[in-house]
Amino acid sequence: MRKMRRNYKRPKSPWNSSVIDEERRLLKEFGLKSKKELWKARATLRDYRARAREITATKNETDRKILLDKLANLNILTNSQGIDDVLALSVEDILNRRLQTILFRKNLANTMKQARQLIVHGHVLINDRKMVFPSYFVPASEEGIISVSEEMQKLMAAAAPKPEIKHPKGAHTHKEPRTEQPKKAEAPKTDDTKQAKPTEEPKPEPAPDEAEAKGEGGQ
Repeated sequence: MRKMRRNYKRPKSPWNSSVIDEERRLLKEFGLKSKKELWKARATLRDYRARAREITATKNETDRKILLDKLANLNILTNSQGIDDVLALSVEDILNRRLQTILFRKNLANTMKQARQLIVHGHVLINDRKMVFPSYFVPASEEGIISVSEEMQKLMAAAAPKPEIKHPKGAHTHKEPRTEQPKKAEAPKTDDTKQAKPTEEPKPEPAPDEAEAKGEGGQ
C-alpha cells in the first residue's frame, strides 16, 4: 500500500510565543479542529506564491493566465488583479474560502463550531449534493447554491430562542386592576372555658287552702 505524503510543513520555530499566539487566534477565529488544518492552508498559500515567483521569472503568459483564472474562480482574487497580488496574499485569504467559513458568513450557522458540525454530519448541500469536508474550497460559482437540509432548518428554527419584548424606559405597561373579594363575616368567638350556668326555674308557691289544712293537721 502506497504511503500518503504529508502535504504540509510544521513551523520552523513552533515554540515561539508570537507564533503560538497567532496560531491560537486563527484556530479560534476560523473554528479549525487542529493546527494541521492551518498548516495545510499555509502550504496551499506557499504553493501559490512559489508558482507566482516562477511565472515572474520565466514570464510565461500561459501559466500566468492559468494561475490567475484559478484564483479568480475561487474568489481569492478579482479578474483585474495580477501576479503581484498573488505574492501579497495572506493565510486569512485562503481560510476565508473554506466551506466552514462561508457557511458561517452566510448566516446559515450560528457559530463556526456549529457550521463544522453541520458539514460533518451531512446537513450541508451544494447544488443538492452533500458535502462533508469543512476544508473544501468553494468556487465563486457554487457560493450561491449552498444550503442546509430542510430537516435541519426546522430543528434549528425550533431550538432558536424567542426574542424578548423590551419596553422603552418610561413606558407604563397596562396592568389590570385587582378586584378585592368581600370579606366573610366572622362568627363571634366563644370562650370554651366559661360554660353557661343553667337557669333555675322558680318553685310554685302553695295555695292558701293547702296551707291552712297543713296548719290544722299539726294542731
